[in-house]
Amino acid sequence: MKGKFIVLEGPDRCGKSTQAKMLYNQLVARGKDVILTREPGGTPTAERIRQIVLEPGLDVRPLAELLLYEASRAQHTQEKILPALEEGKIVLCERYTMSTCAYQGYGRGIPLETIDTLNQIATHGNRPDLTLVFLMSDKYFTQRGEYLFSDRLEQEDLAFRQKMRKGYLDMIERTPNAYLIDADKNISDIQSRVLELLKEHQIID
Repeated sequence: MKGKFIVLEGPDRCGKSTQAKMLYNQLVARGKDVILTREPGGTPTAERIRQIVLEPGLDVRPLAELLLYEASRAQHTQEKILPALEEGKIVLCERYTMSTCAYQGYGRGIPLETIDTLNQIATHGNRPDLTLVFLMSDKYFTQRGEYLFSDRLEQEDLAFRQKMRKGYLDMIERTPNAYLIDADKNISDIQSRVLELLKEHQIID
């Protein structure tokens, strides 16, 4: 691939959307050709799937949930991510395969081997050049979500969030070019760390 694929991972309300927008603006200001996208979603078809999988009160069983995420990813990867990378663009994506392992693997208990196989198929083997994993103390989950609409995944309990957090920490250790970002810090300090990592990986000067 000619471009660079940067994924911002982490649980709900960890600030990755804020950081993604800030990073997008920083890259554009540096004259980079960049797109900002997200999962699930990113294309009209994938966004329709997102509506189903995150709708509160909808009874979506774990295996069906996994397959919906992978269907969204397959559409998103083929329609948007791979063409942009072939054109030499920087692609910033909120969540990708690691989140599926954390939520549906560690959280729901679906075997990671199954998820890895489906991820490989849905992504056509595409992997991030850099993965930034934003993790925060659980106390901020409630504080930051006090006035927010909660989707179906955000309504999961503390035990689920703890399993998911363990998943992220485990995967950082075994994923090339994956870094833990302390999301308890203030926004500007987090942004500084993000930009530092992009410089280390020669994505920016």
